[in-house]
Amino acid sequence: MSRAVHPDTPSPTSTTPLTPATASTRLKALTVPAMLAIGGFVSVQSLINGQLAAGLGTGLRAGALAAVISFGSGLVLLTAWVLLHRPSGRRLRGLYRGVRAGHVPLQLLLGGLFGAAFVASQGLATGLLGVALFIVCFVAGQSVTALLVDHFGWGPSGRTAISLPRLFGAVLAVVAAVLSGVQVGLSSTSVTPALVLTAALPLLAGAGTSIQQGMNGRVAVHAGPWPTTWNNFLVGTAGLLVFLALSFLAPGELVGLPGQWWLYLGGLFGIAFISLSTVMVRIHGVLVLGLWAVAGQVVAAVVIDLVVAPEELGPLSWVAAGLTLVGVLGAMTLRARGVR
Repeated sequence: MSRAVHPDTPSPTSTTPLTPATASTRLKALTVPAMLAIGGFVSVQSLINGQLAAGLGTGLRAGALAAVISFGSGLVLLTAWVLLHRPSGRRLRGLYRGVRAGHVPLQLLLGGLFGAAFVASQGLATGLLGVALFIVCFVAGQSVTALLVDHFGWGPSGRTAISLPRLFGAVLAVVAAVLSGVQVGLSSTSVTPALVLTAALPLLAGAGTSIQQGMNGRVAVHAGPWPTTWNNFLVGTAGLLVFLALSFLAPGELVGLPGQWWLYLGGLFGIAFISLSTVMVRIHGVLVLGLWAVAGQVVAAVVIDLVVAPEELGPLSWVAAGLTLVGVLGAMTLRARGVR
């Protein structure tokens, strides 16, 4: 006799699961702009959270508070949506029932901690590195780790072996990161240990983002994008509150809340790229999503620095941006021609 399933409990299987193998070519083509937008949202959020941290004060506590404001505001908006949108509320309750029933591994709900680390790194590192260098370092960590996430089957689409097109795109992203680092060195008096350590923050954040996308994609199979996004913001906000408390052990000060309204929009952009990513990763896989998002990230980052801090840009910055785009388009072309 089959076991009865509660109507709010997400099913571990579906009749036609959406994966890169089952998604149509038309669907993949139509969703490319959404992946580019994800990358653009990441760059804009990096600018906002970096500026917010600078306006809040100095030291770790300013970056931590900026991250709490960004994640916390997103959590408030998502909570209102889940309460008002009954299907999302039912699926959220079903998600936690699925965890208790063993359909959803508990560790998959912790992806929000990686998102929290990324948002915290924005407040801590963007001011020193500039948006362009921050994003390219983020891209390097994201691209390399995405290869591993797909290769080991940590995402919703199962194992996807490392191939020449995938390696091509990831390697060019890393080369672009190195060139951007050299550009900062040429425009500064010296490359200090502090600069290197700061650049490591977005590198590690990018690695965590690829793992987060894989985890979120698997959760979304059971619960859909909105409950998955809400859970991310809940877990991330909790982690950031702990980080904020610990940050008061380090030097720094808070001077008050900045008056510019746009500095409080980081949560909206976070909602946009996390919710979109939970859908796109099921259609394209972690690496392909990451490569297209790279294009959106780097182009938006260069435009932002061109407007906000043109002194941060130099010849190698443009070469680095070009290489990331060549990596994305080249990887897609090689795949389309059947190169493995």
